[in-house]
Amino acid sequence: MTSTTITVSGMSCGHCVSSVKEEVGALPGVQDVQVDLESGRVTVDSSTPLSDEQLKTAIDEAGYEIVG
Repeated sequence: MTSTTITVSGMSCGHCVSSVKEEVGALPGVQDVQVDLESGRVTVDSSTPLSDEQLKTAIDEAGYEIVG
């Protein structure tokens, strides 16, 4: 299992969290997505490592941006 943590900007409510969880959760191999709304941290547990491009695309689809 691989765990990846990213910081996402622009999330402000529960709907934002749901959108991010839905898009990131649809990536192949993703088993769990935890979102901390206050800090913007998104932790993704997956069976295989996810590329930066996969994560960027999923976050873009949800309507947000990765910080850093």
